[in-house]
Amino acid sequence: MLKRLNSTVVAGALCAAFAGAASAQNVKVTPLGGIDGEFCAQDRALVFEDPDGTRLLYDPGHTVAGGGDPRLGRIDVVLLSHMHNDHLGEAHIKAVGAGTCGKPDISVPTPDSNVVDIALAKKAKIVTGSEMPPFFAARLRKNGGDPANSVLARFGGSVTVGGVKIATVAALHSNGVDPAYIGGAAGDAMKAAGVAGDVGPATGYVLRFSNGLVAWLSGDTGILADQQVVVRGYYHARLAVMNIGDGFTTGPAEAAYVIDDLVKPASVIPSHANEVGTVDGKVREGSRTEAFTKAVHVPVHVPLSGRTMQFDAGGQCVAGC
Repeated sequence: MLKRLNSTVVAGALCAAFAGAASAQNVKVTPLGGIDGEFCAQDRALVFEDPDGTRLLYDPGHTVAGGGDPRLGRIDVVLLSHMHNDHLGEAHIKAVGAGTCGKPDISVPTPDSNVVDIALAKKAKIVTGSEMPPFFAARLRKNGGDPANSVLARFGGSVTVGGVKIATVAALHSNGVDPAYIGGAAGDAMKAAGVAGDVGPATGYVLRFSNGLVAWLSGDTGILADQQVVVRGYYHARLAVMNIGDGFTTGPAEAAYVIDDLVKPASVIPSHANEVGTVDGKVREGSRTEAFTKAVHVPVHVPLSGRTMQFDAGGQCVAGC
């Protein structure tokens, strides 16, 4: 009886060890939205964790409660697709759960942006493309940070932080800086004229993780031939984060076309729905999120805030789905 018990214990321990080793090779993706367990109107932010521990925060926007948000943990890189306030964060939520899913309480101003505040608090690098890096370098310097932590990754090039290789790719969208960040007479004149500062094209990202997974983060975009030729043809992305909000980005039908016909990943995480996407953690009937989920032909993993998903090298969700 003792021998049989010991063999059972050993077998269980081996199974646990193998499961742990397999999990250690996965990329973890954790949404940081406004309401725990839901996919809400202002939700943009995702944390990606490489198997080697490198952690990247993508588009913190309004729903990360600054650098002190307890959900953040260690952050090595902040990625920003473009300078619009719902991604950059001219203000942020008071706390997780403040307000409602449709209208979070975004009442904490961030004069230098939520991106900068988080990077300073975490001593993280800010990686951007186009002409965005000088903006962040100036604000890091202004606040006692190291301007060298604003890092350029322009189209066709890449930078590597820890185990993650980061490249920027094209996104079809505007990329204006709110005149409030420019300030002074110039900022006032721009605001009065209804124009924003230009910092080059908006971007998306391709991330290559140490386990071999390649993820494409669409940024705010329309349909582009680059999605087939570059994202699929050159980078061979297997996981996609796709904006579905319509009006400002691809709508559900257009986004489904990008996924099914152009990029053809193994899995997709919808983003930027600009609506209450879920109720009690379930996709809301009649929502854009439901329309996209029904239209696309690959597995869809709705980003419920605070719920960590794990993806293998092939882009399949293997835990937390």
